Amino acid sequence: MLLAMNTSSSGCLDDISPAVLERMAQILRLLAHPQRLKIIDFLDRQGESPVHAIMEALEVPQSVASLHLNQMKRVDLVAAERRGKEVWYRIADPRSLTILNCIRGKGGKAV
Repeated sequence: MLLAMNTSSSGCLDDISPAVLERMAQILRLLAHPQRLKIIDFLDRQGESPVHAIMEALEVPQSVASLHLNQMKRVDLVAAERRGKEVWYRIADPRSLTILNCIRGKGGKAV
């Protein structure tokens, strides 16, 4: 089925600054990785979690979990807080949940 395309020059993205569009593209690139989507899903369900619980839930080594978390922290998708010897993570940018909910709406089925 083909969808009709609106060819007018005043689309929704015309009103968004190039800097904001670049930021959104950066977020989409980061969330395009299955492990990072799983982290966002896990944090959405848990609210916040220490890194050891994230690595156990994803069944990945600590170095892999930390790599993904640090990448998402650099662009403020997640926030970290040290509590004693542990670092706890939470979702800092709710836009990532919008993307995740769109994926969940598909029921995990390929398009």
